Amino acid sequence: MAEIDHIVIGARTLEEGADYIEAQLGVRPTPGGSHPGIGTHNMLLGLGPDRYLEVIAPDPDQPAPPHPRPFDLDDAGVAMMLEAGPHLLAWVARTPVLDAVAARLGASQAGEVRAWSRGDLKWRMAFPPQNQDMRNLIPPLIQWEDGKGAAPRLKESGCRLLALEAEHPDADQLRQALGQRGLEEALKLRRSGHPRLVARISRPDGSEVALSSG
Repeated sequence: MAEIDHIVIGARTLEEGADYIEAQLGVRPTPGGSHPGIGTHNMLLGLGPDRYLEVIAPDPDQPAPPHPRPFDLDDAGVAMMLEAGPHLLAWVARTPVLDAVAARLGASQAGEVRAWSRGDLKWRMAFPPQNQDMRNLIPPLIQWEDGKGAAPRLKESGCRLLALEAEHPDADQLRQALGQRGLEEALKLRRSGHPRLVARISRPDGSEVALSSG
């Protein structure tokens, strides 16, 4: 069993990312913290009791990490895109049985399970290899040590994630990959010539905003 945990907005700096979210949603994300050894830091915005939005950017106070930064932040194409402004990059799904899912899928599909931490929050994640993630439409899987994660700790923002949608030329293959992770009902899938992730979010005033990866 798996479900949506959070969506990820990439930015060159956290300040740029926070300004972008405040302009789009009318609410500014709050500081999260640094990811030691990962080379990133973040800010967070609650999207209800069990979902949230993460703004992530390279952390200038950390040395270059031994592994590429997550969500393709070190990719030349992504870096060029973020030069033009913050962007929806990906989504993350949580599961209470990460090891079992990763073992069933194998490292070539699930990726390596790695431990993360930020302050007293601890979790493990498995990122699909870049050539297996169908342009970030297949999410990394996360298992929180406390079983709850970051969302319950965030203050009420008045924003809600209404729907997450994915478009891809091979929608059937994407549907199969999501089904293998127990996520067949998490996204609305459409066939399209251009891969794209769309997050539909309601603002505190009731209006709706669509954030898109492309």
